[in-house]
Amino acid sequence: MSAFKTLFKQTFFYGLATVLPRMLSFLLVPLYTSPGVLPSVSEYGNVSLIFAWFVLFNVILAYGMETAFFRFFNKESDKQKVIGTAAISLIGTSFIFFIVAFLFKDQLASLTNIKVEYISLVLWILLLDALVVIPFAWLRAMERPKTYTLIKIANVAINIGFNIFFLLILPNLSEESSIYQLLYKPGFEVNYIFIANVIASGFTLLFMAPFYIKVKYNFDRTLWRQMLRYAFPVLIAGVAFSVNETFDRILLDRMLDVEDPKHVIGMYSACYKLALFMTLFAAAYRLGIEPYFFKHANTENPQKNYAKILEFFVITGSFILLLVVVSADLIKPIIIRDEPYWEAMWVVPVLLMAYLFLGIYHNLSVWYKITDRTKFGAYISVFGAIVTLSLNIILIPVISYKGSALATLAAYAVMALLSFYFGRKYYPIPYNLKKIGSYLILSIGFSTIYFYLFRQNYAVGIGMLIVFLILVWTQEKAQIKQIIKSR
Repeated sequence: MSAFKTLFKQTFFYGLATVLPRMLSFLLVPLYTSPGVLPSVSEYGNVSLIFAWFVLFNVILAYGMETAFFRFFNKESDKQKVIGTAAISLIGTSFIFFIVAFLFKDQLASLTNIKVEYISLVLWILLLDALVVIPFAWLRAMERPKTYTLIKIANVAINIGFNIFFLLILPNLSEESSIYQLLYKPGFEVNYIFIANVIASGFTLLFMAPFYIKVKYNFDRTLWRQMLRYAFPVLIAGVAFSVNETFDRILLDRMLDVEDPKHVIGMYSACYKLALFMTLFAAAYRLGIEPYFFKHANTENPQKNYAKILEFFVITGSFILLLVVVSADLIKPIIIRDEPYWEAMWVVPVLLMAYLFLGIYHNLSVWYKITDRTKFGAYISVFGAIVTLSLNIILIPVISYKGSALATLAAYAVMALLSFYFGRKYYPIPYNLKKIGSYLILSIGFSTIYFYLFRQNYAVGIGMLIVFLILVWTQEKAQIKQIIKSR
């Protein structure tokens, strides 16, 4: 049980470090959706659309090198060679991309339907973020979660601070003040959001400067080719994931037959943020377990531990699903400040379920990562992206943003099933399907019944939560007591 306690400890720190940056978009929703901060719901939709493209290019710039770094760092005896090769690779490709993209920014603006002034700012963010991919991976590989977390917290604090300054403080300064005259421009709200991101990313790179000073710049071409071969399927999977996560905003912008599609995107994106509770948990868990998977791959009977890890994930994720669904209408006025956004609340349970299945998929993906069959990750993710695109194209003209939410759920559920199917063939793990299935069915069933039939009847919702917790305690009390008592 000590291994599990170490896992949970690392998951807490990495979770905090992952939660906070992702919480940035969540924490800023009350600011962006407050009346008078952004001119309209459509402007928030515009910001969401830009970040949809941002996610895609962010994945392309990392091109799976982070996962490749983990694999070869644990596999190769010469760690410095792995660090130097990965660092040089990311530095070179990042600057090449930045220069080429900056030269063709007008064409990029036309392709993405984004203003050139926004493109310029986003390119700086992409460059700065790409340059810290390997330093952050190195911190995780060296099991330094506290340092990793502190830097991530600093990034979030700086970003939030400058967002508040630009959007709340600056417009209310005296028009006679030098800061107001120097920095304030009416209608510049979206620019300010991305300028705050540039500043935060710049400080993060500055915090990582010691890595670049200490690293030995040994570049091994043979190792680099091996890392690229390992990373390429991860890149394909990453692109497919970005399609699953954000491309619905792009399709809504192009396919909705309404006067102002960005208004719909704004509503959908704001309510989408309530699913972030599950997204953050799944991401934190993944960061904690990924190094654990690789580190314990060669121990005796690791499959038993992998099976138990999935059980813990499903139990916690199922509880989060039900808890957020029951409390969604209590949370929404705090997070989403303006009522015009609330029209899209229908998507919240659907998206929470979607990200629960995504988390399950990440747990199931251990088999292809530790057996070096990452191509299966690419195959499964691409298939998921095809499901996403197909269902969005079919459903958006019929049921608008609801179709996008259902497409996301279908894609992640299919990906989890496919990973389980192929994993049984190539790396059998003794999952307790009966127990896992019972937790999922109960949580999903309760969530659906409550939200769509008994919404805001909190007696029913709390009763369902109590029933679920009683079941968990009945089935897991021995394991819970062991984890608590273990040293």
